[in-house]
Amino acid sequence: MPMLIFFRLRILAFALLLTACASVDSGRTANYKSTPAAVRPALIDYAHSLIGVPYKQGGISPNTGFDCSGFVMHVYGKKAGIHLPHNAKSISEYGSRIKRADLRPGDLVFYNTLGNDFSHVGVYIGGDKFIHSPSSGKKVGVVNMQMLYWKQRFNGARRLLH
Repeated sequence: MPMLIFFRLRILAFALLLTACASVDSGRTANYKSTPAAVRPALIDYAHSLIGVPYKQGGISPNTGFDCSGFVMHVYGKKAGIHLPHNAKSISEYGSRIKRADLRPGDLVFYNTLGNDFSHVGVYIGGDKFIHSPSSGKKVGVVNMQMLYWKQRFNGARRLLH
């Protein structure tokens, strides 16, 4: 009998260890569970519809303008129902870390543009391109990740839409 209890405790401990290891890089949940396949194209289409909206520091609205995290926060909230913080570094803690080679449209891409890791965020749209709200005096637009500026500053990517 004591041997059976010991065996069951070992199985329970192993199961708990596996659960803990599996969640090490799961990131914050951001109020989502699984995402219907239709959300990715709708999210990308909506992001495209915002091309031309001016940059505004602290901006979170297409009526007044966006900064980079405000743009991502708005698009994900509107089309995926995922509520994100208004800060690129904080957003980088959500979802699952993915390799650049595994990017799919709708994934988030992060850059070091201010001398700080994860200081800029955009939405990957496929074909080595992402859409973002760049900086003061500019507008929401699409850029190529292969441009030297972006290539040198790439910090990583996260997947929120599974």
